[in-house]
Amino acid sequence: MSYDEIMLSLLGAGAGAMRGNAAATAMSVWRGQGSNITRQILKCTRWQLQETTDLITCPYHYYCDSSYPGDYSTTVGVVVAVFSAYCLLSTAIFTVLEIGTGAGARAAGGIVGRFVKRRKYLVPSGPFLLPLVLLVLAKGQRINAAVFPLARLGPALLLTLQASALAFRNEADGDVRYAVLEASTVSGILHASLYLDAVVLPYYTGADALRWSRFSGDCATCLCRMEPLLVGGRTVLYRGLSKTALAIIFALCSRMVCRIYGEERLSVWTRSALEIASWVFVSGDAVYLAGWALAEGAAPTVAVYALVAALVFLCVFGKVYRFLAWAENRPQVQHCKPSLIITCHHDVV
Repeated sequence: MSYDEIMLSLLGAGAGAMRGNAAATAMSVWRGQGSNITRQILKCTRWQLQETTDLITCPYHYYCDSSYPGDYSTTVGVVVAVFSAYCLLSTAIFTVLEIGTGAGARAAGGIVGRFVKRRKYLVPSGPFLLPLVLLVLAKGQRINAAVFPLARLGPALLLTLQASALAFRNEADGDVRYAVLEASTVSGILHASLYLDAVVLPYYTGADALRWSRFSGDCATCLCRMEPLLVGGRTVLYRGLSKTALAIIFALCSRMVCRIYGEERLSVWTRSALEIASWVFVSGDAVYLAGWALAEGAAPTVAVYALVAALVFLCVFGKVYRFLAWAENRPQVQHCKPSLIITCHHDVV
C-alpha cells in the first residue's frame, strides 16, 4: 500500500469520528497537499505531545515539531540504487569465488587468483567502499524516496555490509596494518548501524502514527491517538544497532585478537562461537525483513529482501562448505606428518 493510499484510508476511516470543522479542515488539507503532509510525518524526527481536554476520544494529541528540507535530486537516488546493487552483486560474486577457492581454484592462479587478491578494494566492507556506504546511510533521510526509499531498503544495505564483513577477512602484511583495517571495519559497522537508525526510526514512527491515529484537524500534522506514540513504533521490530551489530563487532574484535596474539585454543573457540552467533543473528534479521516486506506487499521491496536473504544463506553455505572441506582434509594431514618423519629418519640412518 502506498503512502497516498494509507492517508486516504486513514482519513476515510477517521471521517466518521471527526466532527464539524475539524473533519472538513483535515479533508481539505489532504486534498491540497496530502502527499507533502505524509512525507513530513514519515520524515518527522521530533514529535510533541499536547495537552488535551478530550480524554475519551483523544487522550494523546501529537504534532510534528520538525521540518523536512526536501529530497535530493533524482540523480542521487539513481546513483545510490546502482551502488547498492553493486554491493550486493560483488558480495555474491566473491562468496562464490571463495567457495571455489576452497575446492582448489586458488592454486590455479590466473585471472581468478588476481581477482580474489583485489577483493578488499571491491567489497562493501573494504577500506574503499565502506566510507561510501557510511555516506549513503548518513544522508539517507533525504535520498529520493521515489527512486530508492532508503527508509525501507536501508536495512538491506546494512545486511549486505554485515555479511561482507563476516564473510571476508581483511588481508594485510603486518599486524599493525591489519589492526588498523579491522578497527576501521568495526567502527564502520557501528556508525552504519547508528546512521541507519537515524533513517528508519522516524519512518517506523511515522508509519505507526499514520496507521493507528486519526487527524484532529487542529494543524496539518496534528494526530489523535488512544495510546502513547513510541519511538520506532510497534509494527517493525528491526533496529540497526541491535544484538546483531554487537555480535559482529565482538566477532571482528576476536579475529583481531587472534591474529595479533596468536590463535590459542580458547581464543579460537571464542572467535568461532562469536562468528556462528553473528551468522545466526544476521540470518534471523534477513528472514524477518523478508517476511516484513512480504507483508507490506510492495514487489520491489520483496525482491530486494529476497535477494539479500539469498546472499546471507549463500555466505552461510560457503562457510559450512569450507569447514566440511577442512574437516575432511585434516585427518589426511595428520596421517601424513608421522610418515614423513619416519621416512626422514630412515634416510638419515
